[in-house]
Amino acid sequence: MCYSAMVDQSRKSLIRDFGATFDERAFEELMRARLDDHRISMPRALEANFDDPQDESDRRFRDWILAHRDRESRAMESELFKQTKRLADAERALATKETKTQREHQRIATQKIPWLKEKMRDLKRADSKPRDSQIFPNDYTAVIVNVDGQRLIRPMRYNLRPPFMDADLKGAYNARRDNLAQFWKGQFGTSHAILVMTSFFEHVSRHVYEHRELGPEEKEQDVILHFNPQPPTRMYVVCLWSHWERPGVPALESFAAITDEPPPEVRETGHDRCVVPIKVENIDAWLTPRGRSKEELFAILDDRPRPYYEHRLAA
Repeated sequence: MCYSAMVDQSRKSLIRDFGATFDERAFEELMRARLDDHRISMPRALEANFDDPQDESDRRFRDWILAHRDRESRAMESELFKQTKRLADAERALATKETKTQREHQRIATQKIPWLKEKMRDLKRADSKPRDSQIFPNDYTAVIVNVDGQRLIRPMRYNLRPPFMDADLKGAYNARRDNLAQFWKGQFGTSHAILVMTSFFEHVSRHVYEHRELGPEEKEQDVILHFNPQPPTRMYVVCLWSHWERPGVPALESFAAITDEPPPEVRETGHDRCVVPIKVENIDAWLTPRGRSKEELFAILDDRPRPYYEHRLAA
């Protein structure tokens, strides 16, 4: 399953290439909600659309982003103080008596302190990095949808919660093609989206990747592979999306990328699924599925670009 991906978050390029409208109301609701809900996360490249505000609307978005970063920075400073004290207390205790509890405190604090410092530096940097475009499950990112005949750039969470579920499903950031007409029937043929992806990442068992059996005392271990289409290209990956709401809680819009049987070079690495990009000429039909037969929609999935997916071990 595609657990992570590099995604085009550029408002300008998405507007230009899709003739889409930036859904300002949806982005505003998300940015404001994030100030009260630390669980809402988004890639820095999405925030970068407002680094150089052009009008009053952009300046409001920029203010919300800076307020969020300030809150995160203060929370990290508090946690850094806590972990620094935890480490000092543990080392003083260990100087007089060895205990498992204090050794564990030392281990945890030693790991968390550099991580927190790196996160704090990351919040304050002004330069961009390739990883700014990377999304993970439960991140919010920009997708293209068609609502009432209008193409929109809308933020959605990468992990689809179907309307009939009261909680999230494990692994629902991907939707298997062979289950579209069954479990995903509420979204398939009704609410489709496009995610503009440039590459993706997968977890693979190390021994499977190395084409060998596990050793007698060896524990299974994962490696992360980074797959890049060759020649390099933007992939218009097909997705399903859903609007979920319940009384007394914020509404949620979320999506899942459709996956299918992998091409040979992906299967050779030990992974058994792959995202599905479609041709530019099929985007409009995919985004307007109502009234189209399942056969027509499945034909769009079959009529796909087939780049060669070169891979390397991710850092």
